[in-house]
Amino acid sequence: MFQPIAHILFWLASIGLMYLLISVAAHQQILFDTDRCIQALVPNIGFAFGVYINLYFLIPKFLKQKNYIFYFFWLILLLAFSSVLIQLIFMLPFRYMFRSGGPFDSFNTSLYSSYFFATAIYVGVTSFLKFVKDWVVLQDLNFKYEQIERQKLEAELKTLKAQVNPHFLFNSLNNIYSLTLSNSEKAPEMILKLSDLMRHIIYESRENFICLEKEIEFVKNYIALQKIRVSEKAQIEFRISGEIPDKKIAPLLFEPFIDNAFKHGLKNDGEEFIHIYFDFKKSGYLDFVIENSYEKPFIKASHYSGIGLENVKQRLSLLYPADEYSLTVADNGKTFRIELQLKLKN
Repeated sequence: MFQPIAHILFWLASIGLMYLLISVAAHQQILFDTDRCIQALVPNIGFAFGVYINLYFLIPKFLKQKNYIFYFFWLILLLAFSSVLIQLIFMLPFRYMFRSGGPFDSFNTSLYSSYFFATAIYVGVTSFLKFVKDWVVLQDLNFKYEQIERQKLEAELKTLKAQVNPHFLFNSLNNIYSLTLSNSEKAPEMILKLSDLMRHIIYESRENFICLEKEIEFVKNYIALQKIRVSEKAQIEFRISGEIPDKKIAPLLFEPFIDNAFKHGLKNDGEEFIHIYFDFKKSGYLDFVIENSYEKPFIKASHYSGIGLENVKQRLSLLYPADEYSLTVADNGKTFRIELQLKLKN
């Protein structure tokens, strides 16, 4: 409903402005006069003809299809015909309605040129308004599309986070259960560690990105929790190189890697190891490496198909552009190694 009203108001304003200009040019009072009304109305009929043919035929058929030569060819013909149409209307239907025929008795070249350029101005202005309107509509559609995509992304991330929490809790409770069976004195300490870790998951990891220092503290506590249950012969090395920057990171990215290393890398009492390194020497980036030994019968698919690892891959792809992270997995038959290079968020 808005669009037809806007068009009607536009042409009423155009007719009114032309009536005013004719009155001023003729040095007459601005009162209602039939001749001047017709002189203001008829040119606008020609202008409207050119405007709407351009808007609803030439632009969609040629300009939007990038047929520029055909567009400008037909546009010039349209302007020429619209100018002729104005004079024909003056000369035929309204010729005898004027008190004095004047320039409307016959075709006038000077008036034709004036109408041609006036029509061109109207076509240009209305084309510009159409492009502005189309641009606004496109921006609105893009905004709505981005909102839909953002809502979809948030829904996917919530689903993935919901998978992280029970997966992590399941593994931790298994550790506690194994200690309680043997009445180990480590069980209470482990419960306290788990309490701190769950606090991080439930309260501090709600956002898509959290403080990097908090996430590193979570990793330290998690490793301490895991070390309680493993053999003292196992070689577990945790090292941080460089100063932890004041940046942000997606929460719970490292827990699945560390969990798999402890779960699959420490099977016997032999020479087993887990090496976990964080390197912050490269400005704005994090280098994370985790390497662990594993038994020969161990099948690599366990590393690749676990819920936690697939979860991390999905979260990385959703939260980070492809050029902001690199995740590689290597296996030489005796050790399993994961490297993650990640651009940190401000």
